[in-house]
Amino acid sequence: MATPRSSSGRPGPGGRRGPGSQGGKPRSGQGGPSVPGGRGGTGRGAAPAGSGRGGAAKGGTVKGGAAKGGAAKGAGKGGTQDRGPRPFASSERSARRMPATPYRPPHRRRRPTNPPVDRLDQHDPDGVRLQKLMAQAGVASRRVCEEMIEAGRVQVNGETVTELGIRVDPATVEIHVDGVRVQLDENLVYYAFNKPEGVLSTMEDPEGRPCVADYLNQQKNERVFHVGRLDVETEGLLLLTNDGELTNRLTHPSYEVPKTYLVQVRGPMEKGIGAAMKAGIQLEDGPASVDSFRLVDSTPGHILVEVVLHSGRNRIVRRLFDAVGHPVEKLVRTQVGPIRIGDQRQGTIRKLSRTEVGHLLASVGM
Repeated sequence: MATPRSSSGRPGPGGRRGPGSQGGKPRSGQGGPSVPGGRGGTGRGAAPAGSGRGGAAKGGTVKGGAAKGGAAKGAGKGGTQDRGPRPFASSERSARRMPATPYRPPHRRRRPTNPPVDRLDQHDPDGVRLQKLMAQAGVASRRVCEEMIEAGRVQVNGETVTELGIRVDPATVEIHVDGVRVQLDENLVYYAFNKPEGVLSTMEDPEGRPCVADYLNQQKNERVFHVGRLDVETEGLLLLTNDGELTNRLTHPSYEVPKTYLVQVRGPMEKGIGAAMKAGIQLEDGPASVDSFRLVDSTPGHILVEVVLHSGRNRIVRRLFDAVGHPVEKLVRTQVGPIRIGDQRQGTIRKLSRTEVGHLLASVGM
């Protein structure tokens, strides 16, 4: 009986090498027909040709075929070898993931470098930064003060400044914001006193009558004085300060600081009284007039009138109403310049705000 041969022409059974064994070097894609019982054939659990050393082992386990875990190691000595790159996706490294990059917000826009300010006449290298000085004076926060400077709303000694790097001397400089002066001297104080009826407009009285000093709190140790006077029967706003220059300007006739009064008189009042008072009425010390005359309220037998005038002569309001035949029953001063008495309780003293002080100073050109 003839010995069966494989496709390569070599004996298959009987211990001879067949295709897919160690000694065989089959071409890629070949291997010929399998022979039953041969080591190089298919046998039990046969593997495809060229899958590993010695073909298929017993039980179908391939020594040189698929690696543990199912990953192929490539062709063996007798099989086809793939020279291309192994796909990265089939590796265990594909399961590893890089940590997510944390979100970083964009950087805050850097402010432009301030131009040199040495060229400015108001710049003092040893002084205090302008925005810091304004914030200390109570104008606004430092950031808002910087915005005011950049917007051209700040004047230093009459010169508009827009650079943030400027430094000034608080002792010699004058700062205005929107035309309103900023008070930098912390030793100067400003108060509004709602004077009751029967109180003298003096700081002390030898006869022991009630005066302004009796209403000053003990913690207010500043030596202040009243701006102008109110007669003993008149109620309302009386300014107190230790700023001598402001006092001189508020009381000087040339600055014509307006003062507002509420006047209660007996009614009814004839028509034309208001026009006559605005035109001017002759008094014993010369003509006098009011800037405005307005009827506020009327009740049976009484009329409430608001008048505004800038004259500071003694008892001028009472004398004007006496001259037109309507003696004053009650007189209250409600406003001096930009300062109002508002809802301040009678007999109390309050400190003026920074804004009020600024407007008060601006009203007399300071």
